[in-house]
Amino acid sequence: MDGLKFYKDRVCLNCLTNSIENAKELYAAAEGHVALGILSSNYPDVESAVEDMKKYQSKVDNSISVGLGGGNPGQWKAVAEISGVIKPKHINQTFTAGGYTRALTGDGPFMNSMVAPCGKVGFVKISTGPLAKEMAPAVVPVETAIAMAKEQGANSLKYFPMGGLKCKDEFEAVAKACAENDFSLEPTGGIDLTNFKEILTIAVDAGVKKIIPHVYSSIIDKETGATKTEAVKALYSMIKEVLD
Repeated sequence: MDGLKFYKDRVCLNCLTNSIENAKELYAAAEGHVALGILSSNYPDVESAVEDMKKYQSKVDNSISVGLGGGNPGQWKAVAEISGVIKPKHINQTFTAGGYTRALTGDGPFMNSMVAPCGKVGFVKISTGPLAKEMAPAVVPVETAIAMAKEQGANSLKYFPMGGLKCKDEFEAVAKACAENDFSLEPTGGIDLTNFKEILTIAVDAGVKKIIPHVYSSIIDKETGATKTEAVKALYSMIKEVLD
């Protein structure tokens, strides 16, 4: 299976879709350089999610991203089991569920490992699972988190929730660590049309080889629930500006 399509082998956008028609429009707007998020939390069970997501796969070259739903760790098993059946191009997962998920999916899908800002530069919180999140935070050096994520078969760190640029210093350190340790990075949370370019530039300038910025609620039409095609076109233009 061919993997995600990265612009200049560096950047692939990640945004939500709420219909096959919307997905096709967004895929075209980004010239295929996009992972289209479909949330497992939108379905009552794994079977219905699998049935619906399969309909998307053939329409957008399988460039779908199976999501937790607002980083909800309670969806980790649903994400793993859905992905095990449909083998999407991209998977969102908690830090602790990577190994389970990779065992079900094989090596094909690009899978992230969710870590969170912790208020300390050079460190991240890895206790993002449904049980661990209720305990005292497990905070480790970014390099250690990357090594552990690699051991579970992950391809990237999903850095969530960023709150846009609120944790800029921490994000810069995470980007530097990913670059130095040959790991991809997925900045997520509070990213919009006003801060996207700066966030992407930080990761690119740090030398991160592959970057998947997630832009979700800020570009969704509140009336239709669909991601705005024009917004994706604008984001794609910014990607070109940063990399060209």
